[in-house]
Amino acid sequence: MLPDASRWRSAANYEHVDTLSASDLAWEWLRRNEGYDRDYEALSDPGADREQLTEKIRQHWGLRFRRRSSPRPA
Repeated sequence: MLPDASRWRSAANYEHVDTLSASDLAWEWLRRNEGYDRDYEALSDPGADREQLTEKIRQHWGLRFRRRSSPRPA
């Protein structure tokens, strides 16, 4: 379902943007990008080559995903 875009010109709908950090602002706009959305959804495909898709997203969108921490050797 598409979001309601009928009031997109309303300044009140974007007042929160003034308080966002740079990374929060980048995420706010990136999450609305259909191309990024398609690339991200491709990661959830069970048959997907996650390493290749992660590299594609890293190169195309300039993102880096944190790796899960591994347990330290005793």
